[in-house]
Amino acid sequence: MRRRRLMVLVVALVAVLGAGAFAVMASSRVRGSASETAAEYFAAWREGDILGMARLVHQPPSDFSQQHYALTEELHIESIRLTPGQVKSAGDESAEVPFSGVRQLAELGAWPFAGLLRLGVRERAWKVLWAPETLHPLLKDGGTLELGEIEGSAAELVTREGHKIPNDSYAEAYLNPLKSEFETAGHGWELVSKVPGRPARRLLARAPEANVERTTLSRPVQAAAARALDGVDDSAVIVIRPSTGEILALADRLKDNYSAVRDVFPPGSVFKTITAAALLRSGLDPSAQVECPGTYTIPFHRAFQNDGQVDRGVVSFTDAFAHSCNTTFVQQATTRIDADALRETADVWGFGRPIATGIGGTCGTVPDTDDLDMFAADTIGQGQVVATPLCMATVAAAVQSGVWRSPRLLSKEQVRRIDGPPHEDVPMDQAVVSALRDMMAAVVDHGTASEAGLPEGVVGKTGTAEALDEGSHGWFIGYRDDLAFCVFVRHGGSGRRAAVPIAARFLNGL
Repeated sequence: MRRRRLMVLVVALVAVLGAGAFAVMASSRVRGSASETAAEYFAAWREGDILGMARLVHQPPSDFSQQHYALTEELHIESIRLTPGQVKSAGDESAEVPFSGVRQLAELGAWPFAGLLRLGVRERAWKVLWAPETLHPLLKDGGTLELGEIEGSAAELVTREGHKIPNDSYAEAYLNPLKSEFETAGHGWELVSKVPGRPARRLLARAPEANVERTTLSRPVQAAAARALDGVDDSAVIVIRPSTGEILALADRLKDNYSAVRDVFPPGSVFKTITAAALLRSGLDPSAQVECPGTYTIPFHRAFQNDGQVDRGVVSFTDAFAHSCNTTFVQQATTRIDADALRETADVWGFGRPIATGIGGTCGTVPDTDDLDMFAADTIGQGQVVATPLCMATVAAAVQSGVWRSPRLLSKEQVRRIDGPPHEDVPMDQAVVSALRDMMAAVVDHGTASEAGLPEGVVGKTGTAEALDEGSHGWFIGYRDDLAFCVFVRHGGSGRRAAVPIAARFLNGL
């Protein structure tokens, strides 16, 4: 009986000891595993579940979420791919998981990296032992990752062929201010690593795109125009392609901040091209015989003279144009047309309107007048009439092509963006245009521009405009094939002596 009681006591003692041992084992068991915790962490990271990541971290810093969000925002990260490696045990209560990743940056594309996820047993559970370098190894020891812009060079304007604008082109005053219109695309991006005490290191970069904009300038035409002006101060050459309105050359050496595109001057006898158009529309035939006296006095009004008071007697209207007879034009205009007819004709040929070139511009004006003397002076390009060299180049281009086209220095799209819609094309009276072509040919053949060294095929019109203070302005407009031009020499003297030689150098230099 005593032995049976002893056996019961022993069994009870064993049961108590077993229960105690089980309780001890249960209380010391580690929850989860390193691989399970790592898998959960990477899954949450892929999903951008920052709170889920934080729950798996041992004592996450107070700015844990902020550090993750800040890196994403500052580097413009669009997505992340993570590829964990094998769990490597570093003891009973620590492990490491090497992993690779690719962050997709909006400006720089794919950015691969490699990292290490450290884990350890804390409070009987596997936890991520997080540090900034878990986000990226380069964030260790106070390192930072920064995305910055790379400033590009100023926009480069090139010729229609894509070549550099020739040196000393005399177009700089127009091209340099225009560059600001194309600066928005002139930067790239770089990703830089900065660690205290070490030089900054560029990790990724996307160079600025070449900010190149084609103009309508032709390299050979621009070069020839510029070289024709070498040694001639206060002068300009503008060249236009009549079939398109493209400005092929813009060489401007005008002083005192004057512009051949925006500033107006008295055009002198080159304006007779407009007056001739008005007279032709009135019915005056190019072959009609007209008087060209040395002096002509409007009845009961003022007198007008030819240059040198040359009396040519009776000549054809074409020859009166060729020899630039002031007296013929005053007599015919004051008896055949009025100020309204002259202004209306000028408006058809581009006067009275702004010009959308990409660099601005204007043509000129023919003001209203009831004064017959002033109207007579206007018909020969004096009086109140004014025009830009650009305007007179477009007049020559319209004679050649039979269509007035708004001149432009840039593509049609860029002109529309910068200056607004250009004026629509204006078809000219073909009978008038045909007559003007023959009359301008006579100027070069036996008129005021004859025997001046101009190459074959050139037609044109000279002009000398009286100025109040410093001498006359010299003009010459014309064309050859699909190339129209205006040469202007401010206070340079007569058109034949000042402007025609420049035109000859230009055309022979092509």
